[in-house]
Amino acid sequence: MLMQRFSSPFIFTIAILVIALTSSLAIQFFLYSTAAVLLILQLAVVVVALQCNNKFAYLCAVFTAVSFNFLFTAPRFSLKMTNLDEIFNLLVFLIVALTTSQLAEHYRRQQNELKQAQLRNSILMSVSHDLRTPLATIIGTLTTLKEYMGKLTETEKTELLTSATFESHRLHQYIENLLHATKLQHGAVKLHKTEESILNLIQHTMTRFPESQHRLHLISEPSLPKLFICHSLIEQAIFNVIDNALRYSPADEIVNLKVYASDGEVVLEVCDKGPGITEQQKQQIFELFYSDSSQQYHNCGTGLGLTVAKGMVMLHLGKIEAVTIDHGCMIRICLPVH
Repeated sequence: MLMQRFSSPFIFTIAILVIALTSSLAIQFFLYSTAAVLLILQLAVVVVALQCNNKFAYLCAVFTAVSFNFLFTAPRFSLKMTNLDEIFNLLVFLIVALTTSQLAEHYRRQQNELKQAQLRNSILMSVSHDLRTPLATIIGTLTTLKEYMGKLTETEKTELLTSATFESHRLHQYIENLLHATKLQHGAVKLHKTEESILNLIQHTMTRFPESQHRLHLISEPSLPKLFICHSLIEQAIFNVIDNALRYSPADEIVNLKVYASDGEVVLEVCDKGPGITEQQKQQIFELFYSDSSQQYHNCGTGLGLTVAKGMVMLHLGKIEAVTIDHGCMIRICLPVH
């Protein structure tokens, strides 16, 4: 998206106005075409209307109209207008600009409604497909345990209960990610920040993998600055990244976690020993409901984990990216210290 290159709609609007006025002055100097100038200024209003809200579109329309009067009509460098054609052209320009702003707002609303509908459909498909597997396993395990309680050995009972517990945790994780993804899409996530030690947070997150904790190897600098973060959201983000690394790594491979401070940020790198990713997949893996089902190491899940992690990190003005390494993939999370 064009506006993503700018830090705010206001700066984006200013940049578009500067480009439009510079282009208009060049056209006026070389071609002396008032009609071409009006078209360039109108295009600026359209771009701002499509990328920003109505407030900035109206601001752009008024500013370009005043600039046209001041710079391109006689008498120059004044707000007076004597030519009836130029007055008429300016009035038509304002009418078209305001109408364009309204149409752009209507277009944005329709696009948002379409995205919400697509999100609901995707969530329903995910619930009906991906959540069915752990639920079916839990039901089957408990049914077996109930029907053959007297015939099973203690070892077999323990194995069945362990399997049901594991699938229950997996089901709970899927539901948590679905809820977080929905809140992120609707902008309904609330931040309750406290001062936290990222090292303590990572160590606590690692305990949530009792069956795989021996596969997690943590390396940390001796002293790290504390972060002002929402504990639950960052823990969920880290959990999702670690879970993804364990899922795509062979069962006998170690997942390395490295945490250090760099340039006013605390950086966490999670390296797996999986099949790695392509350049194209570096962005795709953070998209909603994307999963590489071609890999056969483990169940690929709902494709929500990294999407949710990215949303939670970005809420803290941090960054998350995928990095290709020699053997596997590395997910790097950067969180600002201040």
